[in-house]
Amino acid sequence: MKKYDDASWHYGGDFPPGLPQINGATHIGIFLTWFIENNLLSGEQLEDFEDDIQNVKNRTLTGSEYLMRNCDGKLTSNDLNKTGNEFAKAYYEDGTKFAKAYKDYLGDYARLLNIRVVNNLLDQDTLYRIENSWNNYDLLKTRIDERFEQWKEFKKKK
Repeated sequence: MKKYDDASWHYGGDFPPGLPQINGATHIGIFLTWFIENNLLSGEQLEDFEDDIQNVKNRTLTGSEYLMRNCDGKLTSNDLNKTGNEFAKAYYEDGTKFAKAYKDYLGDYARLLNIRVVNNLLDQDTLYRIENSWNNYDLLKTRIDERFEQWKEFKKKK
């Protein structure tokens, strides 16, 4: 099992005092929402959490809430199907061939949501104060859709 991200890595680190722990899951939850909407979850997720998956699709439950409730705050390879994992490996991690050619998810996240960069690192205070909203998801969804199409073309060239 590969762990892509874990909310506890964020709220357990340089996390601004006074913020709820779910703020450490916002960026992961937005990414997970895209996988839910695009039917790229694992069979286990589909079988175990059908109602919550539908609630995310209906926008009555956010991806961050889904992540904390059903995935113990962690996004892992067990949560995604084969195509989902291949895309996540290429795009979620910086330094991959795809991410170097295009961008990685957090780079896109920071740019689109105007997160400050300090000494080549994302400003933790800004990062964790991003609103867990459908407006922010919609902004990122367009970019993730674009990256997914680029990834499919990139994969053909390999």
